[in-house]
Amino acid sequence: MLTLIGGIILLIVGYFTYGKYIEKNFEPVTDRKTPAEVLRDNLDFVPMPKWKNGIIELLNIAGTGPIFGPIMGALYGPVAYIWIIFGCIFAGAVHDYMLGMVSLRNNGDQLPALAGRYIGKVAKHLVNLFACLLLLLVGTVFVTSPANLIQQALPFESNLEVIIILIFIYYLISTVLPIDQAIGKVYPWFGAILILSTIAIGITLFFSGYTMPELSPATLQNFHPKGLAIFPGMFFTISCGAMSGFHATQAPMVSRTMTDEQEGHFTFYGMMIAEGVIAMIWAAAAMSLFNGQTLSEMIDAGTASVVVDAVSKMLLGNVLGTVAILGVIVLPISSGLSAFRSLRIILADYLNIKQDTLTKVMTITLPVYVISYFLTKVDFNILWRYFNWANQVTAVLALLVTTRYLFLKGKNYWVTLVPGAFMLYACVVYIFSEPIGFNLGLSMISYIGGLIVTVILLAVYWQQGVKQKREMDPSSTLLHDEWPILTRNPELAKNN
Repeated sequence: MLTLIGGIILLIVGYFTYGKYIEKNFEPVTDRKTPAEVLRDNLDFVPMPKWKNGIIELLNIAGTGPIFGPIMGALYGPVAYIWIIFGCIFAGAVHDYMLGMVSLRNNGDQLPALAGRYIGKVAKHLVNLFACLLLLLVGTVFVTSPANLIQQALPFESNLEVIIILIFIYYLISTVLPIDQAIGKVYPWFGAILILSTIAIGITLFFSGYTMPELSPATLQNFHPKGLAIFPGMFFTISCGAMSGFHATQAPMVSRTMTDEQEGHFTFYGMMIAEGVIAMIWAAAAMSLFNGQTLSEMIDAGTASVVVDAVSKMLLGNVLGTVAILGVIVLPISSGLSAFRSLRIILADYLNIKQDTLTKVMTITLPVYVISYFLTKVDFNILWRYFNWANQVTAVLALLVTTRYLFLKGKNYWVTLVPGAFMLYACVVYIFSEPIGFNLGLSMISYIGGLIVTVILLAVYWQQGVKQKREMDPSSTLLHDEWPILTRNPELAKNN
């Protein structure tokens, strides 16, 4: 219990201390016009209030990640708490804030466009590939996982295929509606369900009588029943609860609805801290209610949704437990919708297809849903494995983009470079060791070879950055952020 309470307190303190430092380092300008105001199109660029942007950001980034991930991460034991707490404060929340704010300074551009602007054209194409792959996988995962939860929650026998199709129909309708109608009106209700259900699980867990494993020298070891190594496995398993590249595709969408740069600390950094709190509660619940072997068997028998169902009903009973499950269901549904919407925006920007008619919107949207539907036929655990790797590679790319932004502007870039370098090493080791890569296992070749490759990649990245800054025109907008937002609208540029 002390670990859970202490962890939540640390997350909150991190928000008011390190989060404020990150904000000060970026230097938001309160009277600067935002993309929502200058580029308003009543589809994606729509001004919305701070509280609503915060809820939308939380639901966008949450998905089943801060629940499924920590549940599976709980297999490693209390050591999982460390990555959730410190990963969230020093990596995940920094990642979300910086990418969201850089997007806000650049027309609300998505990650591929930002990579092209700050790193180069090759990076733009590479990031576009990973972002699209990630969003397609995320959207698919967040169709199958809520479908499984809904099927388990229904009091009568139901067809999983029908549930999946109904979710796709909801996504399709919502993807083509203006953001303030599709998301702005529904998400506050989803947010209320999520918050209340999380509080209910947390409070009930405190008074349930179950023994919560505490973090101590004796428990600071690997308890995974299958003996899977903590590094890099745990850092991929617990992603959305600590650091996730998926967030880099969601923050720009919210940057298109903000009206004040000062909102960033609450909307981007703060909502990631909130996600960390959710992750702590579910990791504690999984460790408290089940031993590692039982937890592993439950996950292997289905997905982590089996554990969610069991935890909710064991702590809250059948009726309130079902209500809590609804709180979990809204997470993947909201994030799945946001994933497909972001994918439409990225593809439209990349292919230069202006989203000003329903025909153009559907031209991109329909093929995406068809591909995703066929991906739902793939085993969930396989999808999750590929999603994890693509997710963290995208996070690394986002951190490298924001590091370059800070470097060019003469600010403290170590705050993004350090977590970026750490996760780059984890990604390289993962691809060396896992079957989806070179399948070398966690051998010395994987660890040492991964370190060598990581150092080489970072050296090339650093050299290019130094050259870019040395050759840059002192008046470049990359240095001064001189209203690049107006370049998309010549008429507005004349009047400003």
